[in-house]
Amino acid sequence: MIRRSSFVLLLLFTAAIPILAAEHSAAVFKKLQSLAGDWEGKDEHGMAVKTSFKALASNTAMMETLSPSGMEEMITVYSIDHDGIALVHYCPTNNQPRMRVVPASDDVKELSFDFQGAGNLASPEAGHQHHLVLRFDDANHITETWTWRQNGKEMPMVFHLARKKS
Repeated sequence: MIRRSSFVLLLLFTAAIPILAAEHSAAVFKKLQSLAGDWEGKDEHGMAVKTSFKALASNTAMMETLSPSGMEEMITVYSIDHDGIALVHYCPTNNQPRMRVVPASDDVKELSFDFQGAGNLASPEAGHQHHLVLRFDDANHITETWTWRQNGKEMPMVFHLARKKS
């Protein structure tokens, strides 16, 4: 009887994991929504960078427009994807990496998005954004670390951003 009840508890716990994860993704997406507005800062070399976050489609997606110095702007769209948060990054190199993260709790300090594939990517060796860590430093400061991968080599780009005061 103990084995059977342990098995039942294990089944119930296993069934509850996706539900809890989906709740985490909704709570964390609200944190992403709180980024709405304009941000400015510097990259790791002291060069200026700007970004803005805007809610889209009845608040079901967030669009980020990132403009680093000396580079064309990039668009990233974030949305809830079942138990996680997905993004599609629209790059000036004309490919569209897809990344995803499954939040472990409601109150995360950072989101580490992993590469899931890409549209219009000639080969896995072609240059593309492969990873994003979005760190919530506080309500008015974030750090984005984008990792560019090309020919098996990775190059991080770090952006320190502060909410622009109106």
